[in-house]
Amino acid sequence: MANRSYLYVPGHRPDRFGKAAASGADAVIVDLEDAVPPEAKREARSAVAEWLDEPPAVPVWVRVNHRDELLVEDLAMVAASGAAGAVIPKATAAACAASPVPVQALVETAEGAATLGRIAGTPPVVRLALGEADLCAELGVVPSADSCELWAIRSDVVVASAAAGLAPPVGPVPVDLDDDEALDRTSRQLRRQGFCGRSVIHPRQVAAVNAAFTPDAAEVERARRIVEVHEAAGEGAAVTADGSFVDFAVVRQARRVLEQADP
Repeated sequence: MANRSYLYVPGHRPDRFGKAAASGADAVIVDLEDAVPPEAKREARSAVAEWLDEPPAVPVWVRVNHRDELLVEDLAMVAASGAAGAVIPKATAAACAASPVPVQALVETAEGAATLGRIAGTPPVVRLALGEADLCAELGVVPSADSCELWAIRSDVVVASAAAGLAPPVGPVPVDLDDDEALDRTSRQLRRQGFCGRSVIHPRQVAAVNAAFTPDAAEVERARRIVEVHEAAGEGAAVTADGSFVDFAVVRQARRVLEQADP
């Protein structure tokens, strides 16, 4: 499953589909919801279906509409296409359960945040994602530069994912397209908080996000030494690496670093 970067592209702009797939993002999310005006919804669905007749090498997810009358038709299109699955916005357990395809559940409402366990445990769901803009608007939260006001909810999303055996969750979209420093800083913060990557809305954000969610050479080398020392000592042996005690939890974290280094 793709990690690090998920690039959104409007579903009614087929001229941008190929560019999104070639952007270097680990996956593309074609948006049928917020990015598409109401009068263009059906046109967008048809354009996405046509493109996915021969899907690109990069995985493509489709963010469907959450309104019932559009959701059913959108999901039917995704099921008949070459898409990797559906991103269900304003996710609820009921909406996710109705999907015939794998689901990334986008948590962006108070109801979603309050029922994370149920959503994460719904069989079609393979990953949670966090949408903070809509969530802040509903909760009346005004986040600061480091979004510390949302850390509790972020932790809940990470914990719910792990408890349900899901892949680590996808972090929120960075909305400031011109602040490269903030993009790097907040992406690295999300990685430390347990997220696998984040969604972006412009191709120019992809490289920075990929870099932030990829361990650097020093991290990889340390992780490799930990695993090698542990394996050489044998299962259950108490060992040290670089002056630090190594147990199963430390080895498990090291193996995750090595996995992240080779997405």
